Amino acid sequence: MKQKKYLLSFWVLGFLILGSTGCGIRSIPQSKNAVEAGWAEVQNQYKRRADLIPNLVKTVQGYARHEKETLKAVIEARANATKTQLNIDQLTPQTLQKFEQAQQGLTAALSKLMVVVEKYPDLKANENFRDLQAQLEGTENRISIARRRYIETVQNYNNKITVPPESFVNSLFYKYKKMPQFSVTEAETVTPKVEF
Repeated sequence: MKQKKYLLSFWVLGFLILGSTGCGIRSIPQSKNAVEAGWAEVQNQYKRRADLIPNLVKTVQGYARHEKETLKAVIEARANATKTQLNIDQLTPQTLQKFEQAQQGLTAALSKLMVVVEKYPDLKANENFRDLQAQLEGTENRISIARRRYIETVQNYNNKITVPPESFVNSLFYKYKKMPQFSVTEAETVTPKVEF
């Protein structure tokens, strides 16, 4: 009789725990799906940037033929950035860092290219170049927004799998691990010097 009472208490307690965390059964997978969608959007925006670069390079080449080293660096950085692809199952802090480094290499090469462009007033006045530059600036903004949204969805997901009561469901039914976040490198924290 005493054993039945304990068993009944165990089931009631289990039911209460599952009842209070029942939303975790659906919300954890939904949060993981949101992270996957967020990561896909980050990759989509980086691809958009990579797709704009060949046109930008061709336009600059027409005006600055002797700037071959800078143009070659942009082309190589683009190739490196587009070859570094990750699907959501491959995301670890290390693979995300490798992905970020490839993208930062492209960002640095594009920054050098824009410095070169400053030397060529005719190029800056070229309508095609201005359109490409505006598209590239818009894409950089989209990348920033996509990264921010990814960070928010990862935070939400990581909270669901680590913070009670939903984390109880994760420990009982799922075995999801925390997803990695973007980080800021030391080079990105340095304020650029502007000299006149």
